Amino acid sequence: MQNFCGRTRREFIWETGAGFTGLAMAGLFGNELIPGANAAESKPAFANPLAPKKPHKAAKAKSVIFLYMYGGPSHMDTFDYKPAMIGRDNETIQVKTFGRGGHKNQGRIVEPRWKFNQYGECGKWVSDLFPNLAKNVDDIAFLHSMTADSPIHGSAMIQMNTGKILSGAPSIGSWLNYGLGSENENLPGYVVMLDPRGGPISGAKNWSSGYMPAQYEGTMFRSQGTPILDLARQGGMTEAEQRRLLDTLRSYNEDHKAAHADHQALAARIASYELAFKMQSSAPEATDLSNESEQTQELYGLNDKKTSTFGRQCLMARRLVERGVRFVQLYSGGAHNDDNWDAHGDLAHNHNLHAGETDKPIAGLIADLRQRGLLDSTLIVWGGEFGRQPTAEYPKGTGRDHNAYGFTMWMAGGGVKGGISVGKTDEIGAAAVEKPFHVKHLHATILELMGLDPDRLTYFYGGLDQKLIGVEGAEPIRELMA
Repeated sequence: MQNFCGRTRREFIWETGAGFTGLAMAGLFGNELIPGANAAESKPAFANPLAPKKPHKAAKAKSVIFLYMYGGPSHMDTFDYKPAMIGRDNETIQVKTFGRGGHKNQGRIVEPRWKFNQYGECGKWVSDLFPNLAKNVDDIAFLHSMTADSPIHGSAMIQMNTGKILSGAPSIGSWLNYGLGSENENLPGYVVMLDPRGGPISGAKNWSSGYMPAQYEGTMFRSQGTPILDLARQGGMTEAEQRRLLDTLRSYNEDHKAAHADHQALAARIASYELAFKMQSSAPEATDLSNESEQTQELYGLNDKKTSTFGRQCLMARRLVERGVRFVQLYSGGAHNDDNWDAHGDLAHNHNLHAGETDKPIAGLIADLRQRGLLDSTLIVWGGEFGRQPTAEYPKGTGRDHNAYGFTMWMAGGGVKGGISVGKTDEIGAAAVEKPFHVKHLHATILELMGLDPDRLTYFYGGLDQKLIGVEGAEPIRELMA
């Protein structure tokens, strides 16, 4: 069997097929990488599944940065001002709640632990948890009446990312890559960066391509060190050796295409290897922050240990969308308990920690995108899988249980009206009471702003034209769209 730089053809095909599918690189970037692919006898020409595609309509945004606050931030302690709760700490009231502790009909009020002040021309009330972000409220549209189907982390996270509470569906980043393709053939179109403390409870299901091909799934980047661990050259091969290997494989595939049924599959794997080869130089350059000015690094909080990790991720996100990456998701919080926003114990300790880590970096991201002229084309989404209850979870303490009946998310940038608030929860934040919106309405809004018709973006699977917003559909939240 023919040998390629110390590998048999079978070994090479296995490595390119298995070694890079986890990076969602199978079959990428065009016939120009595969001489003669269009001439395959009686077989369809190899088509690049991530070639740029025209949107259904004029797009208001080109990229999305999803700032995921894993664990569920407390809306009445952050952006949903509830003056009716002030002075009522520890008062027992009748209220329906449903969280980790099950269904309850009464509870003990936990008064918000931070003061609120008004900011911007819009006069938006924001808590002292976000002093830097508060200065940007005129760029932000707040959604105060979000709802979800599950108050349990695993299924709620999967729904926020895929539209379904059960695993197996493509994530929103996968849908965008499927519908629009990628604008950069040297980088993945969908990048995910996790909190160093750990990944979310439902793991890779949150950035999976589900029933779609693997090339649409998210690619994991690290904010420090080597951005992609699996990208090292196999067997210590030099760049020249890699190029010779690619040339040999192309020639072999061209010469034997009529005799091999796996011609197209091998062609896709060669293209996959080509992308990996390109990323060996492109990914480190895209994530190298050393050339950023001291002023920019300070803007994101890179000089402060508390904010440096999430600050690096936010700055990397800006660099990635500058280079055409379609969807970037950053996770604040990982693992369990107080390692994320899941404030079941000491509310003040938990939220002071995570808001303190993210406030300055997020404000810096908005300011940096604005001054570079990128805010109008970059859609920023902030939120977690649900909110928190207005009442205490336990007989003692300030911990709040999960709340999927009503919570806050916000959007800024590409195509979004700034300085507005849409929807309301009741006077203590227990449930949405005005213009309730479901997760699927948020997804429909993101697709619409990216130029995709939520009802026309379909993928045939299981006998149905599947949609991110479900077969029943959902309207975008037009109140927040400019």
